[in-house]
Order: sequence, then C-alpha cells, then structure tokens
Amino acid sequence: MIDLKKLEVWFITGSQDLYGEETLKQVAEHSQQIARSFNGASQIPVQVIFKPTVKSSEEIYHIIQEANTAKSCIGIIAWMHTFSPAKMWIGGLKIMQKPLLHLHTQFNRDIPWDSIDMDFMNLNQSAHGDREFGFMVSRMRLNRKVVVGHWQDPEVLEQIGGWSRVAAGWNDWQGAKFVRFGDNMRYVAVTEGDKVEAELKFGYAVNTYGVGDLVKVINAISDAEIDKLTVEYEEKYAVVASLRKGGAQYGSLREAAKIELGLQAFLQDGNYKGFTDTFEDLHGMVQLPGIAAQRLMGKGYGFAGEGDWKTAALVRAMKVMGSGLKGGNAFMEDYTYHFDPANPMVLGSHMLEVDESLADGKAKCEIHPLGIGGKADPVRLVFNVAGGPALNASVVDMGNRFRLIVNTVEAVTPEHDLPKLPVARVLWKPYPDMKTGCAAWILAGGAHHTSYSQNLTAINMEDFADMAGLEYVLIDKDTLLRQLKNELKWSDAYYKMKG
Repeated sequence: MIDLKKLEVWFITGSQDLYGEETLKQVAEHSQQIARSFNGASQIPVQVIFKPTVKSSEEIYHIIQEANTAKSCIGIIAWMHTFSPAKMWIGGLKIMQKPLLHLHTQFNRDIPWDSIDMDFMNLNQSAHGDREFGFMVSRMRLNRKVVVGHWQDPEVLEQIGGWSRVAAGWNDWQGAKFVRFGDNMRYVAVTEGDKVEAELKFGYAVNTYGVGDLVKVINAISDAEIDKLTVEYEEKYAVVASLRKGGAQYGSLREAAKIELGLQAFLQDGNYKGFTDTFEDLHGMVQLPGIAAQRLMGKGYGFAGEGDWKTAALVRAMKVMGSGLKGGNAFMEDYTYHFDPANPMVLGSHMLEVDESLADGKAKCEIHPLGIGGKADPVRLVFNVAGGPALNASVVDMGNRFRLIVNTVEAVTPEHDLPKLPVARVLWKPYPDMKTGCAAWILAGGAHHTSYSQNLTAINMEDFADMAGLEYVLIDKDTLLRQLKNELKWSDAYYKMKG
C-alpha cells in the first residue's frame, strides 16, 4: 500500500579542510559506518543514504540543491563530526526545501581515558562542532528536529525513525491531489478553509468535481468486477444473510461494490490521494458510500465527510506516517458523551465512514437505514475499536494561519453491547480528564472531525507541525486550562506580529 523503503533520508556530515587527509578519511569512514547502521536499523523505515563529507560552502550548496530536486529524498540528517564553520552552511541552508534533522552525536560512545590525545580531540569534536551548526540554524530561524545521544542508542534510533516517518508524511503532501465531490455541508464553518493558502503552505491541491462526473465512472463498472468484489466481501467480513448472494438485499451489496469500484477508479485515474463528499450532494448515486469509504481508507486513501478536505488530507498524511506500524489511522468524529462522574467517556464514530484498519477483530457487513441523505439504505462495516493509547488530531483554519490540535486519549474496550447502533465506534477517555480535555479542545477551536491514530505519538505530530509550519496545540496529561488559555493568547499575539 505505502512502501516507505522507497524513500531516502540523506546522511550529510560536515567538516573542513583544516584537519588534513588522514583525519578526513576517518571522518568519511565513521560516517559511512553510521549510515550503514541506520540503514539496517529496524526502527528506521526508510533508506538512509551516505553522502560524502562536505567541507566548503560550494559542496554544501551543491548537496542541498541536489537533495531539493531528488524525488526520493524526503529529508536530511546533518552531523558535524569535527568543527564545521557554520558560515559555510548559509548558502545551502537558505535554499534547503527538505526537512532537517540535526543529529548531535559522536562516533565513540565513551572517552578512551588511557589513550585520549589531541589528535583524538581534533577528530571527535561534535560537542562543539554541532553547537556551531546549531547556532546558524537558529540564527536563520529554521525549523528542525534535534536528536541527542550516541548513534547506537535505541532511543536515538527510535527518534530518527519517528522523524523519518513524519518526513514521509510531509513529502507525501507535496504535489498531492485531493478531490472534493460536491461542496461543503451547508452552513458548516470548521470544515471550510482557504484551499489556495493550503496549497501554498502545504503543497497539496484540492479541487471539486461534480457528483455526475463520479456517477459516470460508477455506472461504467462491469458486472464481472462487481461479482468479484462481492465475493471478497463475503470472504473477508461477517456479511449478514440478507446481503449474501440469494438474499433479499444482495442487490444493495452489489450497488455498494459498484460505488467502491467507481470511486477507486476515479481516484486512480486522477492520481488522487484522498477525497471528501457530503450526503447533501450525491445526486445520481443510489446509496451513500459507506463501505466504499471505509475500505478505501483501509487501502491508504485519505477521507473525511461533509466536504472536510483538511481532515481528508491529514488522514492521508497520518496513514503514510504510520505505515507498517501496528494499528490504524482513520477519519473520526466526536459523536456523543457518557457523563457518568465515575466513568466519563467520549463515543467516537461517524454515520458510516470509519476506517476498517481500526477494527478489533472481524468486521460485520450490514445494511441499515441512515435517516439523512435521502438515499437507499447504505451498506457499511460495523465493528468496535480496541482499547489502548491513541490520539485525535484536527487541522483548523484560524484566518491568519492553520492550527494543528492534538489530544492524547486512552481508548476503552466497550463494556456494553450496542445492538441498535449499526456503525463502527470507539470509546475513549480524553487527557488530562474529560472536562478539562473537552474544554481545552473547544477553547483551541478544535473541529468535530479528526484523524484518530492508534500508532502515532504527540511527538510525531509536533514534528509534523514544525515541518508544515503549523501552529501546534497539545492537550495531554499535563494540560492546565489557565496555562492553555495563556498559550493561545501568546500564539495569537505572535502570529499578529508575524503578519
């Protein structure tokens, strides 16, 4: 689905000509060894590519210019093995378009107490070479990730791996296309936004097609394709009897399969990475795309309902970031509350479309009336989501900037059956507690639509915000409302001064 091993992070080591050929030879050997180790580390999902040591302004400019134009390069890891005068880096850093991780490490883990001499000191001086480089990056006000520790430390590998996943998500947005079938849900505010500014800032485009364009593709799907997909449904899911071949509602299952195949064909033909629709604008479709949206998300497409293109794009980015990890990333909505003082919880769901990658066990394939949309009863997957740590993320347009809001949560395994609620659903407890978490979300302007993740962390999302230039608001175990209110005020003042 999404193969991160096709992507590269370039490992660039800084030095200078001052130390002589023998020292520079050792610098190169050490750098190659570190890059090979990173490339074989299970924690790092992308390829790490060694690049020759840079020792001058011209070499630095050239390698960063090359990284900018290399389609497979999604980021740069920079390390100063020796001292690398940072004025040499100005030209390269000025044109750098790829995310930067500054690795503050050194080749040797320990000081060789009995043998250390000035030759060793001249070779292994990352402790102040990286400070010189760090000053210049800070002086130029460039966002970057700083990772500190020995290069063989598992924690360092985890941090580099997490950052590379985020860089893959950011890279996936560059030049991406998302399609919007119809317009936004009428009168809804938070799902709207400036699509031109989003393309300027994030690199992805959102354009609208009439539902008739989609219906034309759906109607061209062959009976043979539909037959094949309905067999797959019956093999993969617990399909209710009425939807099985020979059942009274088998025609509805075939219609759902036809919609899925048509949607997928439209997305593939247009090279789209995600889509959004709204139940108010699906003229010509027999039923709303329930199982279709659920399964297409399971294949890696971004999706959100009611014209919410920002969440559709975020779902896609988070799917790329979480590729290969246990758990899923999916469109979600805070639907209703359980305000029991002893056990308060949020019930998350949507009227049809929650990604099957979240399913705890085998999903059921069912058909039920929807109550809105004015269409035939839609087919959908019904399942519970397992308990465990998770987070909800929301991108909102604040007028003069985009804001990324993240709330860490603890999902709860349902204790009760929900026999009359035929949708996919998850229960969670927001941090730091129900009242504070919900109040903080509302104060920050968080949307009712989110991307729900079982495998990404708040640090991943903070790194993503840095790469994307997003304002970042975190609601977690340490959140205090008084402090959060101040942070929001300070942020408003900062962006007003920034212009």
